[in-house]
Amino acid sequence: MIDLTWYNRTGRAAKFYRLEIIPGLFGDWSLVHHWGNVDEPGETRTEWFKTETQAKQARFVAHMEKAMAGYE
Repeated sequence: MIDLTWYNRTGRAAKFYRLEIIPGLFGDWSLVHHWGNVDEPGETRTEWFKTETQAKQARFVAHMEKAMAGYE
């Protein structure tokens, strides 16, 4: 699981982004994206993959995109 946070320059806004890989019941794998404002429920999106390797590659890409957007 990867937890990322973003704060604006004034420190008045804070966001979170979580990436988690979870095995499915039929040998597949999911990458769960959970995001929103800190101290709020947020939103969730799930992507499904045939292999764990594909899920890990997608997690890496998403992680790098968020890092480029200022998430730490």
